[in-house]
Amino acid sequence: MVVVPAIGFKMPEPLERALARPDVRDATSALRTWSRRGATVTAACVGTFVLAESGLLAGQRATTTWWLAPMFRRRYPNVSLDESNMIVKSGRFVTAGAALGHMDLALWIIRGVSPQLAALTAKYLIVDSRPSQSAYALTDHLVHDDPLVQRFESWARSRLARGFSLDEAARAVGASKRTLARHLQNVLGKSPLSYFQSLRVERAVHLLKTGDASVDEIATRVGYADGATLRALLRRHLNAGIKEIRKSSPNGRRTTRSA
Repeated sequence: MVVVPAIGFKMPEPLERALARPDVRDATSALRTWSRRGATVTAACVGTFVLAESGLLAGQRATTTWWLAPMFRRRYPNVSLDESNMIVKSGRFVTAGAALGHMDLALWIIRGVSPQLAALTAKYLIVDSRPSQSAYALTDHLVHDDPLVQRFESWARSRLARGFSLDEAARAVGASKRTLARHLQNVLGKSPLSYFQSLRVERAVHLLKTGDASVDEIATRVGYADGATLRALLRRHLNAGIKEIRKSSPNGRRTTRSA
């Protein structure tokens, strides 16, 4: 088994330059050689870019660090990217998500030998199971430079409480509905409606963690009819309930309003 280490570049421009370095080219050549010999090749965080540079992920499923997903899609359009997952296995290739995804990858490798040892290791490291990156991703931190996507995001954020209309969105950004949908899919891997809903989820989570408004009040502020609808949406997107989300606020404060 081969584990590709990450390289220390977390933003697109320096990462683009780093991927053109001779040592990265040498590494991708070595990865292709090891793969031809039957090795399982794994990578986490920015290391997934090095693996993708080798061409070995073409036609495979993969994940990567969530905030660089638009860059990954643009650079490797022949890779089926699902940045919501923490670990993705596709054939003989295993990729893991952001930063501490290295920990998840290490536990995945150990689990392949001994699930009991992996569970014990996780307890010593105080690491919980994290199958998804969705709960940690901040949509406004996704790094993309597509003007059309930027205009759509600005329009969407200004009307979360009012609801979504593809016709209005297309008029607002000055593009056809088909063009808008294509850009969103190419850059973010989402439809316009799906991204709009992601922004609603992000806003709702922020309000839950930083204020004491009731769930019904927050639902109204992000465009849902009632708290029950918002609860179901958060459970579907984040696999977490209201109490879990509020408990995970940075200062760990307890709210006094109805949960």
